[in-house]
Amino acid sequence: MPYFPLFLKLQDRPCLVVGGGEVAARKTQQLLKAGAQVTVLALEIASSFEKTCQENDIVLKKQGYDPALLEGIELVIAATDNNNINKQVARDALAKSILVNVVDDPDSGSFIMPSVVDRNPVMIAVSTGGASPVLARLLRARLETLIPASYGKLASLISRFRDKVKKQFPTIRDRRRFWEKILQGPIAEMLYAGQEKKALSLLEQQLDQDMQEFKSDGEVYLVGGGPGDPDLLTFRALRLMQQADVVLYDRLVAPEIVELVRKDAERIYVGKERSNHSLPQQEINQLLVDLAKQGKRVLRLKGGDPFIFGRGGEEIDLLSKHDIPFQIVPGITAASGCASYAGIPLTHRDFAQSCLFITGHLKDGSINLNWSALVQPQQTLAVYMGTHGVDVLSRELMKHGMPDLTPAAIVQQGTTSEQRVYTTNVKELPEIPDKYDIKPPSMIIIGDVVSLHDKLSWFKN
Repeated sequence: MPYFPLFLKLQDRPCLVVGGGEVAARKTQQLLKAGAQVTVLALEIASSFEKTCQENDIVLKKQGYDPALLEGIELVIAATDNNNINKQVARDALAKSILVNVVDDPDSGSFIMPSVVDRNPVMIAVSTGGASPVLARLLRARLETLIPASYGKLASLISRFRDKVKKQFPTIRDRRRFWEKILQGPIAEMLYAGQEKKALSLLEQQLDQDMQEFKSDGEVYLVGGGPGDPDLLTFRALRLMQQADVVLYDRLVAPEIVELVRKDAERIYVGKERSNHSLPQQEINQLLVDLAKQGKRVLRLKGGDPFIFGRGGEEIDLLSKHDIPFQIVPGITAASGCASYAGIPLTHRDFAQSCLFITGHLKDGSINLNWSALVQPQQTLAVYMGTHGVDVLSRELMKHGMPDLTPAAIVQQGTTSEQRVYTTNVKELPEIPDKYDIKPPSMIIIGDVVSLHDKLSWFKN
């Protein structure tokens, strides 16, 4: 281990930054975050950096380097664009046993500065020993996706209750069990969702119970899995997928996304196809309730967004009636994802000032839509689940006044490596599904914006 990892307390401690450029400014900001008293030494300084010094009560010395300036300093950062000066600063600092960092030259100094994930008071430092700062930043970015921004609130809450928990549970084993349940259960999730008062109240209730009575209540996570590309999942979606005990997933959720669920979680397929529902919606609703009452953390994973033609409202309605805790994580809906990856802007100042999301599900052999409202100038139609009724859709739109040459497109398996985009017009739209054997998931987009596909298409599979 070439470097000893530690966290240094710099509150009100005198620190010196040698340099007046962008790198020096960035290092100064990091010192300020730690509460240090900073002096900046530079013959020339960037105007924005000088403004930062003025706004933050930083001592600015516009002069050349002088070893005498190290007197009383506890930490130095050499960040000039002159390697000789940086090395001289390092030699002088080391001779006085002052901690020193030389930017882009780890061997010359006594410490290096890691990439930091800041969830105050939680701090995570990532270092490659100076071998590859870019790799350290990439690792930090990966950690950023896994650690909620509100982790700091959770740490602060734990700190407030630490003595009380120690008194309630005298053994280390019992305290560990208690905190494990808190950190992985509904209380933590309430904090992440911004429900701090509710989390505080529930923690108080849990502490009033005996350890034998303490249990983890069930909860349901209604999560939007997005249009298909796993990279489009939200941070919160990924986190909940990793802590769920059981997952109920739809047919439209990409297999690559299902694979991101915790490996030992029970998986229940509840997909629905046209005229073939593996599990009726009412039974799905009840299953969510039953599993949560067993104390399980239940992930309801849906394609796209749960509240856009996803029946999410029906599911949480029953959960609410049974007082089952739940939270909803929005996802990128299919219309937005497919249109973006197909290079078709849903709105455009020159082509469309509005966009309607509609469902193409048939009912009694017809589509129950307000056709007159759909046929409006400079408007885009995004049609979900419409390929089976595309002939009705085409006929009724033209019947109610839509020009038959209005551009239209079908995006199949949008945002994935299997994406295909078929462009046509409203009149010839019904020919596309049979001609190209279109299968779900697919999205129909109708409007003048489709004409931009050839010019704006950027995603190549």
